[in-house]
Amino acid sequence: MQEIGKARDKAGKIAGSHLGLENSAVIMAKSGARGSMLNLSQMAGCVGQQAVRGERITRGYHQRTLPPVMWGELGAEAKGFAKASYKTGLNPLEFFFHSMGGREGLVDTAVRTSRSGYMQRRLINALEDLKVEYDGTVRNTAGTVIQFSYGEDGVDPTRSLRGKSVNVNEAIQDVMGLDLGPERTTRGKSTYDREDVELTRSMLDEISEETEGDTDYGGE
Repeated sequence: MQEIGKARDKAGKIAGSHLGLENSAVIMAKSGARGSMLNLSQMAGCVGQQAVRGERITRGYHQRTLPPVMWGELGAEAKGFAKASYKTGLNPLEFFFHSMGGREGLVDTAVRTSRSGYMQRRLINALEDLKVEYDGTVRNTAGTVIQFSYGEDGVDPTRSLRGKSVNVNEAIQDVMGLDLGPERTTRGKSTYDREDVELTRSMLDEISEETEGDTDYGGE
């Protein structure tokens, strides 16, 4: 499966090199609107190996997958490899193998949908009486404490940034009106140039010196 997958990927790269970035299908895949480069490689290059239960197609007739295949043949085409593309069209053998792989996908989708739907229904029924009180605890209608803090950290995932409730760098920019330049992201952590950080620290020190002992802010 791995070796034949490399052949499909190589055929896709060759086809993709001739499409160019001006191709409508490439633009659609690169922008994330719909599809992927794998779909493009199957359309223009090679459909690739068909799999059933994660393996090459082996089940069928005695010592062969289909009647047109010779007894005991172990080649790629005899075990479900479709070397044609969707543009050129599949031969009857490739089309049959492709239908076998597609059938598994349809059944898997139908089964997964019913299971996830039932699980969601059970979760909704189990959690429908929970709410976050004004003291930050999560309680049910009887007042029983389920969590002392929502999610154990009190952070709303829909409003958080990388698991944190406050973006310190963005808050400093908004309050001080700073433009720290383009932000660089390294392994999920925001970093700025050393000069920008030193400038921010010096400005914060100046503000703290000016407001030191100011009673309007309660001495904070």
